[in-house]
Amino acid sequence: MSGFVVYSLKDIGILVLGQGSRLPYNRELIESTASMIRNVHPGPVRTAYLNTNEPDIHAGLQSFTGTKIKKIVALPIFLNSGVHVSEHIPRELGMNGTGKAVLCQDGEKIDILLAAPLGADKCIANLAYQRFLACSEHA
Repeated sequence: MSGFVVYSLKDIGILVLGQGSRLPYNRELIESTASMIRNVHPGPVRTAYLNTNEPDIHAGLQSFTGTKIKKIVALPIFLNSGVHVSEHIPRELGMNGTGKAVLCQDGEKIDILLAAPLGADKCIANLAYQRFLACSEHA
């Protein structure tokens, strides 16, 4: 026995994380991104924010109550692993330096994992270049 369990994607919830801001556009961006993910992911997708906006991370985790999921992957919509991704978010998720947390919900233990930030990726580079082209056309 290998000691790990393989779950169906419908049994894994995604908690899309944003930093939070007083500017409405930032919340709209996270909600729109979550909506696009919802269109392709068969399990539940929720949003939460590190600060300023609601729901906060704790409430975002609680929003999975009743979904019968087995795992939550917190998905930070951040480019890099600065202090928010490396310290603040893990602390709010209850990871305590372990890289993993467990949430007790609906009488079940649910594993919480933190995905890597978006990072350097060809898709992001292509998108950045498209933004450049759009801007240069109007210059």
